[in-house]
Amino acid sequence: MNLNKIIKTINEVLVEEFEIEESTIKGKANFRETLDLDSLDYVDLVVFVEENFNVKLTAEDFQTVITFNDFYNLISNKINE
Repeated sequence: MNLNKIIKTINEVLVEEFEIEESTIKGKANFRETLDLDSLDYVDLVVFVEENFNVKLTAEDFQTVITFNDFYNLISNKINE
């Protein structure tokens, strides 16, 4: 799956399921600050990613995620492992 498809799919879910304003989702924006999700929302996001991209995410994976680009690249790397 190419990176553009990953970005499109994730952004659509963030807007629809997590009610994130689409205009705030930018590649270099701070992932945690922009999303402002609680712990249950993060669980929902992880479940969505695991089910839709057939990857497994751990808490350690998120330690390197600072921007949206980091998150997209994390998913892309997991898919291509």
